[in-house]
Amino acid sequence: MPEWLVLTLAMLAACAVVVVITLVRHRRASDDEDTTETPDVIEYMTMWIGVVYAIVLGLAIAGVWEARSAAQEHVQTEAVALHEISERVRVYPPDVRDRIRDDVNAYVGHVVTTEWKTMADHGRVTERGTELLDRVRADVTDYEPRTDFEAQAYQPLVDQVTAADQARIARSESTGATMPGVVWFGLVAGAVITIGMIFALQIRRTTRELVLAGLFSALIAFLLFLIWDFDAPFSRGVAASTEPFLNLFPGVEG
Repeated sequence: MPEWLVLTLAMLAACAVVVVITLVRHRRASDDEDTTETPDVIEYMTMWIGVVYAIVLGLAIAGVWEARSAAQEHVQTEAVALHEISERVRVYPPDVRDRIRDDVNAYVGHVVTTEWKTMADHGRVTERGTELLDRVRADVTDYEPRTDFEAQAYQPLVDQVTAADQARIARSESTGATMPGVVWFGLVAGAVITIGMIFALQIRRTTRELVLAGLFSALIAFLLFLIWDFDAPFSRGVAASTEPFLNLFPGVEG
């Protein structure tokens, strides 16, 4: 099911729940119920519950967005390191240079096609990707420089392989969800309490109040969906992309 459809259904469901509960409550209310007055303490509690929950939502959104940005940065770092390897090996003999470049391209091609889909579907990197990167490392580290010029390029190449490996490990650790289950419990429970406080204010069945209550519940549903969407940096709508690899290795198809 498309994520935009999930979002639409979630927002409509939140609005429908509030409207239905309001209508049922109004129908069952006693004839002498006074809906024009609300105790000051309830208004005070409602205000502070809304403030606290807004802060929690803001922190949660900031946290998942930071995790998503960090995941994209790991991808950028890995792509740049691999590109540097491809460029710096030009000082090596043609057969060594071409072999290293071919292995780098094979690794990048695997990442942007097979491995990226595996991360999205299963939340992990592939063993084949690890093997291909190990092959690149072996190509670089096993070569014995023959000239001073090649010797000067050797250590920077090893450093770039290390940088690519570290970025790959960080990317692997970023594939799963970042929000703990207990935090999700707090977010959902907070949403229920915050929306539930609407009824503590003795909402009436007027068009204006029903519309405002529905929009308020839809907004909370949207924010929760936004947190859920950002929570897995590689598998949902606003996900980290393979663009850094494709920009630096245009010959590789993603």
